[in-house]
Amino acid sequence: MVKLRHSRVGLLRPSLTTLRTLILTLAVAFTFLILILLTLTIPKSNHLNSVSHRNTLRNQNGKEEVWVETISWEPRAFLHHNFLTKEECEHIIRIAKPSMSKSSVVDNKTGKSFDSSVRTSSGTFLQRGHDQIVRNIEKRIADFTHIPVEHGEPLQVLRYKVGQKYAPHYDYFGDKFNTRNGGNRMATMLMYLSDVEEGGETVFPNAKGDVSSVPWWNELSDCGKEGLSVKPKMGDAILFWSMKPNTTLDPFSLHGACPVIKGDKWSSAKWMRVNKYVR
Repeated sequence: MVKLRHSRVGLLRPSLTTLRTLILTLAVAFTFLILILLTLTIPKSNHLNSVSHRNTLRNQNGKEEVWVETISWEPRAFLHHNFLTKEECEHIIRIAKPSMSKSSVVDNKTGKSFDSSVRTSSGTFLQRGHDQIVRNIEKRIADFTHIPVEHGEPLQVLRYKVGQKYAPHYDYFGDKFNTRNGGNRMATMLMYLSDVEEGGETVFPNAKGDVSSVPWWNELSDCGKEGLSVKPKMGDAILFWSMKPNTTLDPFSLHGACPVIKGDKWSSAKWMRVNKYVR
């Protein structure tokens, strides 16, 4: 009878190197799993109000938090909440009031300004560096846009009474006259100096995406529902780009001011050029 011999060789214990390799492999696999889950949960770009973030910068007086909300990628548009203080808004209105006159538009063929029914507001310009408060605002705009103060045009202050509007238009130029001084306009910072009870929205008719997804949709006027719109709120500001990152003009940046239905709308616009703007 043949007797079977039992093997005396037991299970081999894994070496330290093997354990390290196994742990590293599991860690890499877990990391890839997390990345895949994050990719699946990224919001779709056509949900205009889903891509937002906060910036914990504060105004110079330290009172109101300034935070930035991305409202569109086509055009590139960002809503800066509490960009101006109430005191700054009131100061700009106060110094602008004495020199307000009928707003005009620019003739693309001649480069000259003329009155037009497409723009029925009144306005005036405050020269760059007008006073310390204006200089502080211009510096803040430069900090947020990363565009030097010297590339900014004079601050324009606008007033829209009930029924007044500005039909959709582009801020960039299509003529050779207006581009001589500082090149074409690349971005606009539009600041709201007052609250408006009804109407007066800034509307982007060509904006891509689900424009009705904004949380304030039900508060908009009929004009405001004709595109991506933002309601005026004292201290808030919209930064939008008239040029794409590749420096081509952006047709999605078409925008207008809806008629004011109830209230008195004050706003201020700062246009920024590609090159240094000479006063």
